[in-house]
Amino acid sequence: VLGLGRLVGLTDPAGYLGLVKGFFALVGAATAWATWRLSRASGASTLAASGGAALFALASVPLYFAPRAMSENASVLPVVLGLSLALPKAASRRALVAGASLLGLAVLLRLQNGVFCVGLLAVLLCRRQWRQAGVALAVLSGWALAFGLLDKLTWGRWFHSAIVYLDFNVVQGKAAQWGTEPFGYYPRILRTAMPVLTVVTLALAVLAVPRAWGLSLLAVAFFVLHALQPHKELRFLVPVLPLFAALAGVGLDSVLRVLRGTPARATATLAVVAGALVSGADAGALTFGDVGQYERVRPKDSAWDDQGPVNRLLEAAGRRDDVCGLKVEAVHLAWTGGYSYFHRKVPLYPHTGPGRDSRRFSHVITPAGFEGAGTLVARDGALALVKLPVADCAPDPGYSWRLP
Repeated sequence: VLGLGRLVGLTDPAGYLGLVKGFFALVGAATAWATWRLSRASGASTLAASGGAALFALASVPLYFAPRAMSENASVLPVVLGLSLALPKAASRRALVAGASLLGLAVLLRLQNGVFCVGLLAVLLCRRQWRQAGVALAVLSGWALAFGLLDKLTWGRWFHSAIVYLDFNVVQGKAAQWGTEPFGYYPRILRTAMPVLTVVTLALAVLAVPRAWGLSLLAVAFFVLHALQPHKELRFLVPVLPLFAALAGVGLDSVLRVLRGTPARATATLAVVAGALVSGADAGALTFGDVGQYERVRPKDSAWDDQGPVNRLLEAAGRRDDVCGLKVEAVHLAWTGGYSYFHRKVPLYPHTGPGRDSRRFSHVITPAGFEGAGTLVARDGALALVKLPVADCAPDPGYSWRLP
């Protein structure tokens, strides 16, 4: 997406960052449509599938993650669309090949999506669709070969990224250094962020099990495998949320079949959509405690615009002609957008970098009130961009930089 932005001349952060966010928002909208398609492919009526898709499109948690450039968001559309094509029992050979290919692509974007690939093969084998299972296995094997070849060309070893990832997270368990949570973490967080909608979606999904057991198996397997991992983050579940919404559409269809008359069915569907709307309307009030991040240190802080002030000041610094170096004193550089926001070919130093008297940088981003001998240039919230009293920056040939 950044490459496309450069091709059309978007070289300013305000341009290419907006393009990236817009792209991922469109991916989220397309995923809502794919959720409707998956629900229809699983047996739901048009009306019920629309209600199920609304549970993904309008709920607070999917809306919160939608514009964020994450591998989960990049891979969710091929996962849902791929399953809608490959999972139906009557899927044609062409649909099966296309669906399996989309799932293979999803694995290249995020390794954990391999659960859906294995799950698809398991469902086909359980149905005794031997030929279809063979076709799917051949297609997925081709994508696995592409995965390994890509790693060979970029890292120098076949399946290098997968091997390193599994060794770090599964074998050595080093992801636990970022925190561990019990098995019930995900249900608790979902009930906190979307209390009513989570219960409604789960209840409708349970009703769908007899009619869509294959999709139910895939959704539960993905959820349970992630719940068993010590380190947990809500974003890890983004690829499976549309599956539960699609199942809810099938469950809603079972409810609509019991109801008599169009008004009663329309009312039941509208009630589901209204619940999703209420959840979405409350998305702006989500805190870190609601989404399961920094629960012990910042549970009441808004989950929106985290590190927004420092990133906006990075943008402001990047637009100044007198910047020959910048140091971020306010926060750890890892929590900022870095050169994605500060789009300048000059050094960007962390808070542990050289002191102000080193003359290595001309500006600092610091807590307001700590300007010292500098001149306040811009302020955003509790942070300030300050110009230091130096004419130019001393050369620093040992410092490496990289623009996005």
